[in-house]
Amino acid sequence: MSTMVDLKHIEALTFDVFGTVVDWRTSVAQQVAAVGAKIGLQADWDQFADSWRQGYYSGLARINAGENDWKLVDAIHRERLNLLLDEHGMAVGLSELEKQDLNRAWHRLEPWPDSVDGLGRLKSKFIVAALSNGNVSLLTNMAKYGNLPWDCILSAELANRYKPDHRVYQRAAELLDLPGHKILMVAAHSTDLHGAKGAGLKTALVARPDEFGPRRGKDLEPNPEFDLFAKDFNHLAEILGC
Repeated sequence: MSTMVDLKHIEALTFDVFGTVVDWRTSVAQQVAAVGAKIGLQADWDQFADSWRQGYYSGLARINAGENDWKLVDAIHRERLNLLLDEHGMAVGLSELEKQDLNRAWHRLEPWPDSVDGLGRLKSKFIVAALSNGNVSLLTNMAKYGNLPWDCILSAELANRYKPDHRVYQRAAELLDLPGHKILMVAAHSTDLHGAKGAGLKTALVARPDEFGPRRGKDLEPNPEFDLFAKDFNHLAEILGC
């Protein structure tokens, strides 16, 4: 890994979104806490958010393994939410419309402080595209909510597989009409970048130390398996000359 790696052919940057661009944990915990307060319930809402996220990971894995039929992330989130609402005694206190709105908490995630400005800088030189497991409607609503300046939104939905399956990255390259070596995949998670690298994309690891709570992040140091390492999006923009 070196910031001197030859990336002069890069034309597009594709970004993981959950955890890389937006702070899902704080955003979801705050929204669930507001719902809990409305019905007079107190709980560890950070843990609620973590448990909800774990259901997302396991749901994706079962689909990629062929154990479950294809379904959108919104549906995966709702299945897990139903279980958590039962566990916390919240199911009877919420109407179906309120449950649907709570499930859309994932459409309303706050960007990390550097995300919007950093993406704007990178967009001045490159195509910037979301490449997330989130479904298209979720990512579109999130972009609108957080003022994320995407040139386009690419979703695993368009490949009917979930990252880190190689087909997701290959489909993104097809849709951008670019060979893999002209695309830089940006993510805060090594599993995502390994998938992108296996599909022929260039890779950039961005540190997000607070993704899982204060200073509990993973993948915080340069990794020689990937082409670049950046502390945040503004740092990445500096490395790429934006």
